[in-house]
Amino acid sequence: MSHKIVIIDDHYLFTRALEDMVNNFEGYEVLFCAENGKDFIDKLSKQKAKPDIVLLDLNMPIMNGFETLAWIKAKQTDLKVLILSMNDEERNIIQAVRNGANGYLLKNTTPSDLKFALDHVLENGFYHNEVVSSALLNSVNAKPQKPHEALKEHEIRFLKLACTEMTYREIAEEMSLSPKTIDGYRHALFDKLNIKSRVGLVLFAMNQKIVE
Repeated sequence: MSHKIVIIDDHYLFTRALEDMVNNFEGYEVLFCAENGKDFIDKLSKQKAKPDIVLLDLNMPIMNGFETLAWIKAKQTDLKVLILSMNDEERNIIQAVRNGANGYLLKNTTPSDLKFALDHVLENGFYHNEVVSSALLNSVNAKPQKPHEALKEHEIRFLKLACTEMTYREIAEEMSLSPKTIDGYRHALFDKLNIKSRVGLVLFAMNQKIVE
């Protein structure tokens, strides 16, 4: 009896090549392929057979990999997810693993490594290769970042000006930007800092000693 695999990726040629590869692995067969998370959910609802592992890309339209991973972990708790992505940024690797991914592979992996990862996930419930181990180790050893250190230079300049009596229109003129761009800066800081008002921005700036 073969283990059932689902491939979720929006690149057609890659998906078909991967499907052929997996179907040639002993003990595995591709149940179906989907272009994104929504397509996966629609097709899964029509399947009688249940997949064992999902090979999931991160960057997809309509419903991306992180959104799909969250749905799977909420609705299909026994289904294993192996990320297969071009994205090698540590923050994405860490986010995927923390959100429940059972492993993370880069798309330049060899067929033998992919087969080994599939076997390992089925046997042990996870597969942490050097890419994942290195990212997790770096996250543990990293110095905690102060909130204001995550801000960009233009955001800090805007924040300092927001602590004056200048109106947002005057701030836009001072920074040689349009009022619409300044509105974008303001809302981006509201979201990033979880703040809802200009007073909150001022209190944050004072607390972080961005202004005295």
